[in-house]
Amino acid sequence: MEKKTNSRFALRVNKLTKDFKDYFKEEAEDVFSSPGRIELLGNHTDHNHGKVMVSSIDLNILAVAKKSDDNYFIYKTNGFPVMKVDINDLDKREDEYNQSIGIIRGVLFKMKELGYKIGGAKVVTTTTIFKGAGVSSSAAFENLITKIVSFYYNNDVIKPFEEAVIGQFAESVYFNKPCGLLDQSGIAFGGVNYMDFKSTTDPIVISLQSTLKDFDLVLINTRDSHSQLTANYAQIKDDMFDVAKLFGKDVLREVDENDFYSRKDEIIAKLSERAYLRAKHYFEENHRVELALKAMKEGDQETFIKMINESGESSFYQLKNCYVNSIEENLPKGLLLSKKIIHHGASRVHGGGFAGTMLAIVDKNEVYDYIKEMRKVYGEKNVRKIALNKYGTRYVTKIKDVK
Repeated sequence: MEKKTNSRFALRVNKLTKDFKDYFKEEAEDVFSSPGRIELLGNHTDHNHGKVMVSSIDLNILAVAKKSDDNYFIYKTNGFPVMKVDINDLDKREDEYNQSIGIIRGVLFKMKELGYKIGGAKVVTTTTIFKGAGVSSSAAFENLITKIVSFYYNNDVIKPFEEAVIGQFAESVYFNKPCGLLDQSGIAFGGVNYMDFKSTTDPIVISLQSTLKDFDLVLINTRDSHSQLTANYAQIKDDMFDVAKLFGKDVLREVDENDFYSRKDEIIAKLSERAYLRAKHYFEENHRVELALKAMKEGDQETFIKMINESGESSFYQLKNCYVNSIEENLPKGLLLSKKIIHHGASRVHGGGFAGTMLAIVDKNEVYDYIKEMRKVYGEKNVRKIALNKYGTRYVTKIKDVK
C-alpha cells in the first residue's frame, strides 16, 4: 500500500506497512505508538514508594498490526529475530530471562491472570528510542503489547496505571529485571506528570504543563549500554530496603525521616555508608520533587532547574549510580563536560544510571553550541534534541486513514 507523502509519520507507517505485507503476505490494519520517557526528578525513589516527576517524549516505538485468529502473538522488528508466542503456553521460562520474548509472554500471562481476554496478533515495529540506554525502551515495548491486546480483545478498557502494572510484572518476573513503576507509568499516562507512589495500587498522579519555555532538552547516549548492569540496579533497591528493615519497615516511605537522621552512625555501622547515603538521597529527592511540583505550577523555571541540578549532584555523590568500574566511564565524563559547557541550565544522570543516557536542559541560546560540543565526543546520532510529548501509549489510527 503505497502513499506519496512528506509526513515523517506517514513515511514511517508506509515503510512498516510494506514490511508487514512482505513478511505476512497480508495487509496490516492499525497503527499503535508507545513513547519513550524521561525522568525529570525522582531518581530511584519509586521502588521505595517515593515521589517522581516524569514525562513522555517524542521518541517512540511505532507499530502496525492486525488481529489474528491463530492463537499466536507474532512480533517483528528489523534487525532482530521474529518473536512468536503461543497464547496457550504462557508459563515463565528461565531461558527467556533478559529476552524480549519473555516480556511478551509475561504481559499475556498477567493480562489473562487479571481476567482480561487475550488473543493473537501480528505486529511489525520500528523505533527511535535509544535501546539499553535509559529512555525506557523496555517499558515502551511492554506497554505497547498491553495496548494492542487491550484494543483488539478488551475494547481498550485497560487504564494507564493497570497497563503500567502489567508491564512491570512482565519485566520483573518474566524478564527478570527488578524495576519500580516509574517507567511504565510515565509512558502509560503520557505528558508531564507528578506521581506519588505512597500507594502502589492507587498512586497520586497530577498532570502538569511544562514550565520550561526558555529551555531545550537534550539526550546524550554515552554509548555504554546499561543492559548488563541489572545487579547494580538491584543493589540500590537492596541497600534502601536494608535501611528500612533496620527500622522494622518494608520500604523507606514508612520510615520517619527524623528517626533516620538521628540513627546515622548506627546505620553506617550495621550496614554501610553507601546504604546510608542512598537512603539519604531518597528522603532528599522526595523534597526536591515537591519543590519542583510547586515551581512548575507557578511557572518558576529557575527553581525547577535548580532542583534538577541538585538531583543530579545527589545521584552522583550519594546514590552513586553515575559510574561503575567494570566499564569505560563515558557517563561521568559527559556529566563533568556538561558542567563546563552549560552556563544556564542543568544536566543529570538519566534513569537507572551507571551507564547509558544523560539528560541536559539547556537555555535555547546555548543549545546549539552544547550539542555541537557533545557530538564531538559522542557522535552525531548519540546527541539528540528532544521534546516533551503529550501522548502515552495509544492506538493511533487505521492505516487507511494515514495521509
